[in-house]
Amino acid sequence: MFHYTVTTDKPLEESVRALEESLKERRFGVLWQMDIPEKLREKGVSFDTPYRVLEVCNPQEAARVLGKELLVGYFLPCKIVVYRDGGKTKIGLPRPTMLLGHASEDAELREIAQRVEEQLTAAVDAAAR
Repeated sequence: MFHYTVTTDKPLEESVRALEESLKERRFGVLWQMDIPEKLREKGVSFDTPYRVLEVCNPQEAARVLGKELLVGYFLPCKIVVYRDGGKTKIGLPRPTMLLGHASEDAELREIAQRVEEQLTAAVDAAAR
């Protein structure tokens, strides 16, 4: 599957806070966060599902991948979404290994993508507990 998604009983706001802390422990920072329903309302569009997009980055890993292949920047920063669906909160991300798998055959880049994916999925798992 192209994504990794977990479900939690935590409310959305609590999940976002837990995710931010979990990412920080793994040396990832949240660069930007967008509240999709709020942004769409600003544009006159109705969308009532709570849905957040967080752009996250580990600067050391970003420098490593960009130092090997500038095209990898098309995938940066990494995105994690937190949203409500069916009365539950879901936290998920596109798998870096899947994204990079279509972009490069470079073994070192694949190792970095694997490491980043492991860190991000661990952060998501911790936030969901």
